[in-house]
Amino acid sequence: MPPVSAEQHIARGGVQVWRWRTGTPDDAGAPDATTLSRAERERAARIKDPARSAAFVTGRGVVRELLGEMLGTEPRSVPLGRLPCPDCGDLEHGPPALLHPDTPLRISLSHTSGHGLLAVAGFPVGVDVEECRPLDLDTVGGKALTVRERAVLAAAGPGDRGALFFRSWTRKEAVLKAVGTGIVRPLDELDVQPEQPGSARVTAGLPGRERPWLIEDLVLPAPLVAAIAFPGEHGGNGVRLWERPRKFCATP
Repeated sequence: MPPVSAEQHIARGGVQVWRWRTGTPDDAGAPDATTLSRAERERAARIKDPARSAAFVTGRGVVRELLGEMLGTEPRSVPLGRLPCPDCGDLEHGPPALLHPDTPLRISLSHTSGHGLLAVAGFPVGVDVEECRPLDLDTVGGKALTVRERAVLAAAGPGDRGALFFRSWTRKEAVLKAVGTGIVRPLDELDVQPEQPGSARVTAGLPGRERPWLIEDLVLPAPLVAAIAFPGEHGGNGVRLWERPRKFCATP
């Protein structure tokens, strides 16, 4: 039986995630910067740090290449934009979107320290990736974790506290991206059960519009930590993580 393509997997209710490395625009396999929109190129030019500018160009180029492949269009023609924020209706901070009338696809983007992720599904989805690094967990955790989550960290061994914190952080970010608001609500009110590796189920959303979400941890090389979230009723069709530039070649 031939392998299931990304498009087929999404059509069957699955979630696709692609990972790539960012670097300089002349790296082997880097996308052509001309595939970016004029606004994206202008934004890259405003980024003073050359490494961050190159990472932005690479990320947007990869996203356009992947989505162009799925839509059957040239990367520069991919209609990237934002949906209105479900809380206030503002387009400036709504979730990233494919502004195409003929596709039901929803997308989410994340990047950190030379790595990027793109998630695509036929329903709301959120993805987040972070590099596990030293932090003042007592200070940061007091703002980002619930009382119960802080107790989980306090009971963990010193070598496990960082991983538990970043599992919590990426799960929260993923859920709130899937909701569509991003971090506009206090993170210390959303418990994502970091003591449970692999997956968790939470209820989140705007007041009166809460719904169940399924969170799954993504297995990436250390020190990366990542999570993806989508509506709880869509948990049975699986998340597939693929690499770029080896397009459409599933990771082991």
